[in-house]
Amino acid sequence: MTQPLVISIDAMGGDHGPPVVIPAVVSATKSLPEDVRFLLHGDETVIAAALAKHRDAAQRVEIRHAERVIAMDEKPAQALRRGKGTSMWAAVEAVREGQAVAAVSAGNTGAMVAISKLILRMIGDLERPALVTSIPTPSGVTTFLDAGANIDCDAERLVEFAIMGEAYHRAALGVAKPTVGLLNVGSEEMKGHEEVREANRILREGRIDLDYRGFVEGDDITRGCVDVIVTDGFTGNVALKAMEGAGRFMVAELRSALSSGLMATLGALLARSALLKFRERLSPPPAAPLLGLNGLVVKCHGGASERDFAMAIRLAVDLARSDFSAEIERNMRRLPDALAEPAPAPTIEASPTEGAAQGASE
Repeated sequence: MTQPLVISIDAMGGDHGPPVVIPAVVSATKSLPEDVRFLLHGDETVIAAALAKHRDAAQRVEIRHAERVIAMDEKPAQALRRGKGTSMWAAVEAVREGQAVAAVSAGNTGAMVAISKLILRMIGDLERPALVTSIPTPSGVTTFLDAGANIDCDAERLVEFAIMGEAYHRAALGVAKPTVGLLNVGSEEMKGHEEVREANRILREGRIDLDYRGFVEGDDITRGCVDVIVTDGFTGNVALKAMEGAGRFMVAELRSALSSGLMATLGALLARSALLKFRERLSPPPAAPLLGLNGLVVKCHGGASERDFAMAIRLAVDLARSDFSAEIERNMRRLPDALAEPAPAPTIEASPTEGAAQGASE
């Protein structure tokens, strides 16, 4: 008999909680293989009532009662102090205990990062997890990290993110040798702050097995010039929010233009399917895995819809069936050598005889 693949779910997290999470789990059970099961953490009464009308789905679900919920505006330090016994804590703890292969939550991002790092710890010598997301490009998608988990990053952290992003892109999208770039204010090597220039030097030396292509700029993010783009969480989050805002503006302006008159409205009706595809391409990705942990955690955005959360569950299943964590560990073993300063070139002193000969020739 096939061993079940169990996904641990924070049923109470996010802006909507069970009214979105439970239908998403029900939807996921219809599209995922029978060996995929679920642990749902939260208010047992509420969860059971929501599952009562879905007997087939309920047979693949185990409910674990959790008394409390971490608020969306709770600070990470406070969440760590009072996190035990909450639905988010229990969802992540199930991964550590080997009861599930992945945890999924739409709850407080800062709390999720802090709790996951505390409970699961980091792979090898990695220091911090990174949030990774996918950005649409003309040729497919670009993997982008960090999306907001780490505000300040030194050169070593950026190199770690490159290793993690490359392994994730290969596992999630099946690209044999993803290309990697560092986000900067220009493509010239002398540009940017000290940390990004140092990360560029380390990656350029090639001691880590990555197909590194150098610096990329902000307008390259959606061009698809590289498969993986690496930056710190501050810059990454600002870039993502700017792109999301621009996308919403474009959709709103297009909607306004297509409802400005009878002919425009008729044209919109004729092009409805194409316009829906256009809106879908501009929609922000629903989930961001936390990379670098000794366990798989997928963070769904707080305002997730039923469809968004179901997509996050499917992403967790796909990643759980891959070996991207093992790939990260393999490349991490090369990191100490890559971070070492290059040895200075040996100086060769002229022998007394050579010096005399040189003087005579002059």
